[in-house]
Order: sequence, then structure tokens, then C-alpha cells
Amino acid sequence: MQDLPENKKIILFDGVCNLCNDAVQLIIKHDKKDIFRFVALQSDLGKEICKYIGVDQTKIDSIILYNPRVAYYYKSSAAIEIAEELGGIYSLISVLKIFPEKLRNFVYDYIAKNRYKWYGKKESCMIPTPELKAKFL
Repeated sequence: MQDLPENKKIILFDGVCNLCNDAVQLIIKHDKKDIFRFVALQSDLGKEICKYIGVDQTKIDSIILYNPRVAYYYKSSAAIEIAEELGGIYSLISVLKIFPEKLRNFVYDYIAKNRYKWYGKKESCMIPTPELKAKFL
């Protein structure tokens, strides 16, 4: 855990989910300020981070945004925080904060529950291209 970059926010994602991988690609493309680093939840580091912040991976079906030694967010709150950091048109997603978190997470959980059926699943975690390797921990 000491090797985590302190000035980067870490996105933990389902490495075999096509929807999640597409979201990671979109974030990378629009991360103009180089804020984010990525870790698959299935990786050893992903498991270690979850244990460190006290998230039981067997009970979470979500993206996690971890700001080392500051805070972490998951489900709809993580998606909103990420969108706000990207800025531009993506920051408009923050309007969803007007809805109670419980309602936002109900919708998030419905999508998460059906993501493999709707978007498919890979047999293994995404392997970044050499150009993108620096974005992954």
C-alpha cells in the first residue's frame, strides 16, 4: 500500500466486465489532468486495497474510487465523483446528487446486476496496451 501514488485517485473496476472496461477507456480518453490510475478488483492489489479500506469484495458489485489516505466512494457516488473530476460535459452528471443516494444506488445496482447480460463479459482482465500501462497499477 505504500507504493500507491499519493497524488492520484485510484479507480477499482471489474476487470472482466465489458461495460466497466468501456468506462475505463472513456475515463482515460477524457482524463486530461492525469488524475486517475486503474486497478482491477480481481487483481492482488485490488483485493489488498479493498481489504485496507474495509470493503468486502464478496458484498460489493461496484466501481470504487479511492483517494489514498483521504476517502473512498462506491456505486453512484463514485461515478459522480469521477465525472466531476473529468469536468466538461461530464460534470453535468453531478446534477444526480439532487436524488437521494439510496435511489441513485437502486438504479446503479440494477445496471450492475445486469451488466454481464447486457454488455457481456471477458474471460480475463483487460491487458492495457504499452501506451496505457502507466495508467494501471
